[in-house]
Amino acid sequence: MKISSVVLSVLRPVRFLIVAFTCALLLLSNTVPAFAIGTSPSDPTKATDQLLETQKETDKVARSAPPGLKEVQKKSNEGLNEVQGAADIDKQKRPENSQNATTVEGEIQNLLEKATGKK
Repeated sequence: MKISSVVLSVLRPVRFLIVAFTCALLLLSNTVPAFAIGTSPSDPTKATDQLLETQKETDKVARSAPPGLKEVQKKSNEGLNEVQGAADIDKQKRPENSQNATTVEGEIQNLLEKATGKK
């Protein structure tokens, strides 16, 4: 009986710290989204033409019969895939434009070299 009262008396400050930490976490998590208000707004009309064209294609396919294999292959060969075509092909990463890309190991090595000051 005395052991349980000793354990409870020891845990009381720990319980207070846990409650205080939880309250602080809740307070900070509610204030962090407010930092996004200061950023510059994005242009809502940017890239909508491309999306509208994709939507037109989607509506056209939805109204017609399912495309055959030859039609799908022809459409796929026009770009990256059948749906996207060649949209944003210059922004996407693929083996042809990633020859000079750094690997994860290289990134970690660079980070460690910067942290230790060695080269």
